[in-house]
Amino acid sequence: MLYTEILNDNKDFLTLYKRGRFTASKYTVIYVRSNGKPYNRLGITAGKKIGNAVCRNRAKRLIRLAYREAEINLPIGIDMVIVARRPVCEIKSQEYCAYMNKYAVPEIHRLADKFGGKKTQK
Repeated sequence: MLYTEILNDNKDFLTLYKRGRFTASKYTVIYVRSNGKPYNRLGITAGKKIGNAVCRNRAKRLIRLAYREAEINLPIGIDMVIVARRPVCEIKSQEYCAYMNKYAVPEIHRLADKFGGKKTQK
């Protein structure tokens, strides 16, 4: 991932859940918050309700792939956590990538503008 670091610290996840803004769809819930840094940070979660380990890992792979394709269009300086929901395991990767580009990226821009985030990386 070009402009992104991985979000590992549990404290950062909890801060995003409590103080970040979110958008929900049938595939994922996306939490966004400004981080004031010249790069983005991404965290991906898939709970046990998604299914067994195979389903959870597939969901995380799909989300990572879609994020990598949409990364160039995202604003700079945000923390983002993407929480998988059960239907994401049952779709093809192209379908989720198209969803991410068409619906999620504009929503992320809208949420980032409320925090005064910077523009895209282009």
